Amino acid sequence: MFPRHLTGPLRQALADTPVVLLQGGRQVGKSTLARSLAGHGGPARYVTLDDLTVLGAARSDPAGFVAGFDGPAVIDEVQRAPDLLLAIKAAVDRDRRPGRFLLTGSANVLLLPRIAESLAGRMEILTLAPLTQGEIHGRREGFLDAAYKDPAPRLRGGPEDRDGIIARLLRGGFPEAVGRRAVRRRAAWFAAYLDTVLGRDVRELSRIEDLTALPRLAGLLAARAAGLLNLSDIARGLATPASTLKRYFALLERTFLVQSLPAWSGNLGRRLVKAPKLLFGDTGLLAHLLGVTEERVRREPGVLGPLLENFVANELRRHAGWSHTRVEAFHFRSHTGPEVDLVLEDAAGRLVGIEVKASATVEARDFSGLRVLVHERPRQFHRGMVLHLGREVVPFGERLHAVPLRALWEWGAHVVPGA
Repeated sequence: MFPRHLTGPLRQALADTPVVLLQGGRQVGKSTLARSLAGHGGPARYVTLDDLTVLGAARSDPAGFVAGFDGPAVIDEVQRAPDLLLAIKAAVDRDRRPGRFLLTGSANVLLLPRIAESLAGRMEILTLAPLTQGEIHGRREGFLDAAYKDPAPRLRGGPEDRDGIIARLLRGGFPEAVGRRAVRRRAAWFAAYLDTVLGRDVRELSRIEDLTALPRLAGLLAARAAGLLNLSDIARGLATPASTLKRYFALLERTFLVQSLPAWSGNLGRRLVKAPKLLFGDTGLLAHLLGVTEERVRREPGVLGPLLENFVANELRRHAGWSHTRVEAFHFRSHTGPEVDLVLEDAAGRLVGIEVKASATVEARDFSGLRVLVHERPRQFHRGMVLHLGREVVPFGERLHAVPLRALWEWGAHVVPGA
C-alpha cells in the first residue's frame, strides 16, 4: 500500500464529522484508504455497491439498508445509489456521532447538485487523486510551502536525466499502472480502464444509451491537453451539436477523466468568463490516448511539452490538498499575448507564477509572461520560476529563477515514516 498524504486530513474529518465522502476516479486507491482508516470506535462494516446484490438492496429500500448498520460503515461507490444519501441524512439527523459513515464515490459529487445538497452541513468531501511522485517513493513533498518561503530553500539531491522524467510522465499515478513495469501490460490496463469508465460509469451517470462518440471525444480532448478549452471548436470537429458536447464533457469531468484550469485575473468577475485550460486527470492515461511512447518522444520531441505541463499542473493541484500553504491554481494570459502556464494564489493573495519548459536550456525570453504578471500585480507577485529539465537553480532577475523540474518532489521533502 502506498502512503497517501490525504490520510491526515481524512482522519481529522472522521474525528468530527458524521459523514465523510472520499471521492476520486476509479482505481486511485479510495477503497484501500477508506478500509484502512474507518471504524475508530470499533471495526467498520464494509459494503460495495459494485456488488449487484448489495446494489439492489440499497436501491430498493434505502432506509432499511442504512438501518442495518449498527456501527461505523464504509459504503463504496455510493454514486450508484443516489437515493441512499437521503436515508443517510435521516440517520445522522437522529445520531450525529462523528465517523458514522465513510462513503467513497467515483463521480464528482460537486458536479451532481442533488447528491451534494442531500448532506449539506453533515458531510465533508475529500478528493483522492492518482499518486503524486512523493507518494510513489514514500516522501512527503514540500514544494508549495517552499515556493512561498523567503528565501526559498536550496535544492539538494542529484540530477535526474531526461529519460527518467519521461518515464514518470508515461507511468502516471494510478497505483495499478505504477506497479506494471512492462509497457504493454500498462497499456492494456489503461485500455481496460477507459472501457470501464466510458462504457459503464458514464452511461450510469447519464442514463444515455448512445454514447458511441465518447471514445473519439476523449481522443480529441487528449490532442488539446494543456491548451485552451474551446468546446464549440471541438463540436465542429465531431459534427456534434455544441449543447450535446457540453453534456458529454460534463460526464467526463464527473468521472475525473478531465478537468479544467480556470483563468486568473485581478478582476474576480472576469475569471468566470475567460477560457479555462483543459487538463487530463492522469498524465499516463493522457499519453496512452495520444500514443506517446519513449521512442516517439525521442523522434518527436514536441509531443513532450503538453504532457509535461499537464503533469506539473496535476502534481501541484494534488499537493494543494494537504500542504500547509493552501493555494488555488489558475493559468494566466495577458491581453497582449504573453501567458503563464500556472499561477498559484494563496489565501493572502500572493502569487507564484510557474512556466514549464521541456528543455534543459532556459533563456531570458522564457520569463516574458512572468514579467507581465509582475508588471500587472507587483505587490501580489511573490515569486516566478521556469521549471526545466536541467540541473541548476539559476537567477534571472529579482524573484525570478529557473528551477529544475525535480524540485516538485525534492524541494522541502521528507521521508514518510513507515513508507
